[in-house]
Amino acid sequence: MSCIDQARVPHGPSADLLTSAEGVQALKSAQQRGLRLPLKAAIGFAAALLVGCATAPQLAEVPQATDDADVTPVPQPPAIERPIPEASVYPLLLAEFSLRRRDFDTALKTYLEQAEILRDPAVSAHATHLAQYLQRERDAYRAVRLWVELEPENVEASETLGRILARRGRTRDALPLFALVARSGEAAPFPLLLNGYKNLPPGEQAALDYAVQTLVNDDLGDSVSLLLTHALMAEDAGKSEKVRERLEPVFALEPYQQQALVLEAKLRMADEHPQPFARIEEALAEDGTRNQLRLQYARLLATRDMPAARKQFEILSAASPHDANLLFSLALLNHELKDDVAAKAYLRQVLQLGQRDDEAYLFLGQIAAAEGNRDEAIQLYQQVGDGEDLLRATLSIARLQLEAGREEELLSYMNRLRESYPERREQLFALEANIYSDAEKDDLGIDVLDRAIGEYPESDNLRYSRSVLFERNGDIDAAESDLRTILERNPENATALNALGYTLANRTQRYDEALELIEAALRLSPDEPAILDSMGWVLYHLGDFDRAVTYLTRAFARFPDPEVAAHLGEVLWVSGDTTAAMKVWRGALTREPEHVVLNETLDRLGVSLQALSTP
Repeated sequence: MSCIDQARVPHGPSADLLTSAEGVQALKSAQQRGLRLPLKAAIGFAAALLVGCATAPQLAEVPQATDDADVTPVPQPPAIERPIPEASVYPLLLAEFSLRRRDFDTALKTYLEQAEILRDPAVSAHATHLAQYLQRERDAYRAVRLWVELEPENVEASETLGRILARRGRTRDALPLFALVARSGEAAPFPLLLNGYKNLPPGEQAALDYAVQTLVNDDLGDSVSLLLTHALMAEDAGKSEKVRERLEPVFALEPYQQQALVLEAKLRMADEHPQPFARIEEALAEDGTRNQLRLQYARLLATRDMPAARKQFEILSAASPHDANLLFSLALLNHELKDDVAAKAYLRQVLQLGQRDDEAYLFLGQIAAAEGNRDEAIQLYQQVGDGEDLLRATLSIARLQLEAGREEELLSYMNRLRESYPERREQLFALEANIYSDAEKDDLGIDVLDRAIGEYPESDNLRYSRSVLFERNGDIDAAESDLRTILERNPENATALNALGYTLANRTQRYDEALELIEAALRLSPDEPAILDSMGWVLYHLGDFDRAVTYLTRAFARFPDPEVAAHLGEVLWVSGDTTAAMKVWRGALTREPEHVVLNETLDRLGVSLQALSTP
């Protein structure tokens, strides 16, 4: 039966291609020549047909058979001479036409299916490459496993499968594949064996370590990559002596291997060696153009000798005067060394290059603010554009303007900012409210949020922020109204459930209602410290001290916040375990001696700071 028999042409997204005049002609041409091609050439042949059918003249150039005895042979490279099975002709052409149309889903699906049917390495390789191009690792894994099965000595297939296995944490399975790559003379990605190594159980770490050692002992003892990976395994396992031992053969093969030099220097620094950088300095003296090594050296120096680090960064910057990253590093170092004149000069150079502008303006603003130049600092902060530094700059401007009593200027600036960045408008409303909240100007914050919610009535974030300010101002009805509105839209909002439950437990006597809300929140987020704290607090008010201590202890273990400490200490104190209560409070006061809730709790219970200061 003809492969273009209408009964066999399917319907679907690519059917129109193969029922078009060009597609039919291509199939006829293929059939007339009998598709006497080895499978390894199948993909290329199908692609050639596509090129041939793109225009009529090109199609005419494809040799046509006049009879069975007069078929012009198509030159082919040496390959397995196995014709394409008739049933695979249509799918392979469909796949190629799909690629032409950028219908990648159809193409990949078809190639994967045909790879398993034909069990031909070329088809498996093609499917693998397409899956990788589309970044579909699951499909790439499926294709490359078959490819390796069909061509177990193929270096590319082995490396590809090894990489996928390593990313999936199957490093022991990846190792022999990487070994095959190394034995072929190619660079094997042995460092990928370190993926997740720290998190492996000790037994699995030992097994992988032993497998690597076996390769080193057998025939790969001259692989610097493998030897270095072995040393890094020892580092991840915290075995410093083994690291040193395993670095020696690396240095024997490659005396100035950069990663090994840096690793050795870190070990020596930890051991307080008098000359931790001796080998690095020797390498730089031997070849001063090793800039990547010098950069690593400079970074190591920055942790213990900033003037020496600055000198190395100056050498690097002189060699690469247009590298904004080096200039920025020099600005940071000089600022740390109290030389803000030099720091500002380097930041101005960064701005001249037009790189890292936002960071440079932010840094210059911070220096100006520290020098007491408020107006200059504000002007510099205002140069920061949209990006992750914009909010930091805005907060800095707000603090400076509020310190100077310039609320009107701040309001005007925030309005201009929202006009300049309309996509951030809601976020900037929330930021402005938070600024006022931090400055204990809750009335201004509520005014901003009223306006914001008028524009964004469906915003749960804005409404939640306003509920917090209402609660803090003692307007419990308004706070509850905002939280109820959120819960009407999303009854499973654990944050709102907890906030309302805690507010009722802390500011009213509606404890049963509070318990129901907090239980609902806890079902949604059973390990959230804030909800555990709320549960403990409402149980305390209900008189269930034992369970209250249990929940509060769990909360404090996960999040040792002073407010949680205040609650836990109070329940312990009222329960009669005053020693434990004072221990909890003492630790919290050490971390935050001015915490409002903690100090209010101590005052209310009549616990003096003098009593707490005595263990």
